[in-house]
Amino acid sequence: MNRNEFEQIMVEAIGTLPESLQSRIDNVTFEVALSTQREETRGLYGLYEGVPLGDRGTGYNMALPDRITLFQDTIEEDFPSREQMIKGIQETVLHELGHFFGLDDEQLDDLGIG
Repeated sequence: MNRNEFEQIMVEAIGTLPESLQSRIDNVTFEVALSTQREETRGLYGLYEGVPLGDRGTGYNMALPDRITLFQDTIEEDFPSREQMIKGIQETVLHELGHFFGLDDEQLDDLGIG
């Protein structure tokens, strides 16, 4: 699958998130990359980089957007059909948004989105 097709599936998957969640996403970009581009991301589905919402104090302004990166190669490898891929992307986006909202991996596991 080419990058544009994958990005379209990503947009569709994000669009299925509840509006109450979508409306709270502030100053975040979503990107697509290959996990093999960096040693530390090899095998990951996604990565959140930024300042979690709860850690943004009064001095948080004019900041570059936080970034959620989805790794196309890993997701395609583990979720071969379009339907599986949409579900995998939804789960990955929820997990990374959990980090955006300040949850750690243990808390995400407890919520069933680890």
